[in-house]
Amino acid sequence: MTSKIQNPLCVDLDGTLIKTDSLWESLLVLLRQNIWLSFLLPLWLLKGKAYFKHQIAQHVTLEVATLPYRESVLTFLHEEKIQGRSLVLATAAHQTIAQAVAAHLNLFDFVLASDANTNMKSTTKRDTLKQRFGVYSYIGDSKADLPILQAAKEAFLVTPSRNLLKQAQCPPDNVFSEPKPKWQTWLKALRPHQWVKNVLIFLPLVLAHQVLESSQLVEALLAFIAFSLAASSGYVLNDLLDLAADRTHPTKRYRPFAAGLLSIPAGLALFVALVSLSFLISLGWLSSGFTGMLALYLLLTMTYSFYLKQKLILDVLVLAGLYTLRILAGGIAVTVEISSWLLAFSMFIFISLAFLKRYVELLQLSDKKTLKNRSYELGDIEMVASMGPTSGFLAILVFSLYIDSDKVSMLYTSPFLLWLICPILLYWIIRIWFLAHRGHMLDDPVLFALTDSVSWFACGCIIMFMLLAKFF
Repeated sequence: MTSKIQNPLCVDLDGTLIKTDSLWESLLVLLRQNIWLSFLLPLWLLKGKAYFKHQIAQHVTLEVATLPYRESVLTFLHEEKIQGRSLVLATAAHQTIAQAVAAHLNLFDFVLASDANTNMKSTTKRDTLKQRFGVYSYIGDSKADLPILQAAKEAFLVTPSRNLLKQAQCPPDNVFSEPKPKWQTWLKALRPHQWVKNVLIFLPLVLAHQVLESSQLVEALLAFIAFSLAASSGYVLNDLLDLAADRTHPTKRYRPFAAGLLSIPAGLALFVALVSLSFLISLGWLSSGFTGMLALYLLLTMTYSFYLKQKLILDVLVLAGLYTLRILAGGIAVTVEISSWLLAFSMFIFISLAFLKRYVELLQLSDKKTLKNRSYELGDIEMVASMGPTSGFLAILVFSLYIDSDKVSMLYTSPFLLWLICPILLYWIIRIWFLAHRGHMLDDPVLFALTDSVSWFACGCIIMFMLLAKFF
C-alpha cells in the first residue's frame, strides 16, 4: 500500500494512528488521579469541546509511549517518509497530546491539533488542511472524518464501517483492515477464570453440612451468579483505570482494553450492564441483606481501583477482605451463621495470597525501582516474602485451634481426621511461595491454582478428609 501522489499525507490520531481515543484515555487518568475534578467536567463541557479538552490537558499528562499504536499504519507511514513524503499529524486531540505523540514517533513534519479555542475536527480540520496545504491526502477512521476524506486528493481508511467505506469512495487498496473483536475478546475482559473465587459463597453452606438443601442451593447459585457479574464489572473498571500500567506489564498488556482490542466507551457500557444485571438478580431473587453485601463489595472494589490500590498494606488488607466478604455474603444468602473461626482463617489465608501477588509483581520489576500505581518498592521484597508465608501459617494455626473446638465435635463424627488437612495446607502454602521465589509463579495466584495439578490434588485430599471426618 504505497501512494504515488506526493502531496502531504495527513494522519488522524484517535482510532487511526492509535487503537484508542486520547480524550477517553485522559479522562480515565484524570479520574484515577483526582476523582473530585470529575464534578467540574460538565462545567468545562458547557464552554465547548475545545475548552473541555484544554482543561483536561492542563490536569493530565498522557503517557503517549504506552498507547496502542497501529503497526500497519506506522509501517506505511515509515515507507512514505523514506520516499520523501511530508507527513502531518492532523488530530482533534489537544495539541499537548499531539506534540507528545509526534515527538515520540519522530515521523511528522507538521502537527495540527485542538487548542483552547479550536476543536480541530470534521469541517474545521478540512478547512484548515485546505488552507494550509491546498491539496492533501488523508488517513481517517470515523464518520467525523468524512468531510475531510471527500475533499482529499487521496483517501485512506482504517477499519471503516461499510457505510463509511461506501460514502468515502475509498479504493480497497487504501484500506487498513483489522479483525473485529470476537466474543472471546469480550469474555476475556470479564476474566471468567476469576469467578472461581466466588465459590467461597458456597462455603458456609458446605461447612454447615446443608449443601443438599435444594432451596438453599438455588439461592447460593443465584448469589454466585450475581457476585460473578459484579466481580467482572470491577475487573473491567480496574482495567480501564490501569491502562498505562498494564501496557508496560509483560502479560497484562495483552488484556483487551490495554491492547486496544476493545474501546473505552464499550468498556464503560459493559461495566454499567454488568452492575445492572447483578443487582437485578439480587433484588429479584435474594434477600436485602445480600444486596447490601453486594453493594458493599462494589463500593470496596471501586474504592480500591480509584484509591486504595496505591496505598501500602491497605491494598493487601482490602484484597483479603474482599475474599472474606464473599463468605459473609454467602452465609447471608442462604441464612447460615458464619463462625468466627472461618472468618479468621479466611482473612489470614487470603492475606498470604494477596502478598504473594505483590511478591510476584516485585520480582518482575527488573531494573525498575517501584511498582507502577502501587506503593511497593523493590527493597520491600524481603518484607513481603516474610509476611506472606507467615500469614499462611497463622491460617493453619487458626484451623488447628478450630479442630479442638466444641463446634467441630457436633458437626463431625471423627474430628481427629481433620488434623490430616493441616500438613496438606502447610505443604501447599510453602510450595507456592517456593515457586514464587524461583520465578515459576504467575502474577495471578488464582489462575495458577486452576492450572496446577498439585493444587487440584491437595484440594481433593482436603475434601476427602472432611468427608471421612463427617461420616466415619
